[in-house]
Amino acid sequence: MASYLETAVDIAREAGAVLANFFERRIPYELKGDFDLVTEADRTSEKLVVERLRSHFPSHNIVAEEGGGHQSGSEYCWYVDPLDGTTNFAHGFPVFNVTLGLERAGEMIAGVVFDPTRPEMFTAERGSGAYLNNRRIHVSKAKRVEESLVATGFPSQKRHQNVNIHYYYQMAMTSHGVRRAGAAAIDLAYVASGRLEGFWEYGLQPWDMAAGILLVEEAGGVCTDMQGAKMSLRGPHLLADNGLIHGEMVAFFAAIARGEVKYPMVGIDAR
Repeated sequence: MASYLETAVDIAREAGAVLANFFERRIPYELKGDFDLVTEADRTSEKLVVERLRSHFPSHNIVAEEGGGHQSGSEYCWYVDPLDGTTNFAHGFPVFNVTLGLERAGEMIAGVVFDPTRPEMFTAERGSGAYLNNRRIHVSKAKRVEESLVATGFPSQKRHQNVNIHYYYQMAMTSHGVRRAGAAAIDLAYVASGRLEGFWEYGLQPWDMAAGILLVEEAGGVCTDMQGAKMSLRGPHLLADNGLIHGEMVAFFAAIARGEVKYPMVGIDAR
């Protein structure tokens, strides 16, 4: 397994250098669909990652965001996001990463999240812990939501209509704050390293969270769906936290879903 992780680290670092070069050049972006952004950096990074993975592990499946994957029927599957945080990247906001996660027979066994702007390499392999730049990391020890800093994300389209805005508001009023950095893999890595107590989001794709989930679990945290049920890479929502606030978070979300809000949203008088 070590060879899988070591190879993933090398590939992520190489792809991160590609992203950093494009970032300095402030390249233009395109739209895929009506709202989602894509850039030459996404495509170039994905091409590099897929080529390197196929060279090292020709029998492995690869699922990549921009469609450049490979299907072979193997029990091994790599989930690749060549540029997580494309909108940030396109606007010059320095929160983005490249992430690779390896699944074997339905279980995540290795993962990396590389932030080339700092630079920070988050790594994990099943049963061996989670690391940041080769130093062991652990989730935070906060025991209550009201003493926690948490994060979430929103879809790019019809954001104002998304149910998550209600969870966001209630959590922002209850906790130390809610961050919305725009890169799910970074958010999960920050939960693993204790910078955040928790993270939740609707509608993530497998490549958004595969590596991050393993990081959180290997750092001592918990990942489920927002109702506390077993997490699925293809499920509708994700909750990841330090484990100590997990029960409270699940109960909090359930209460909001029932309409039991502690902080009613108030109108704004703009006069």
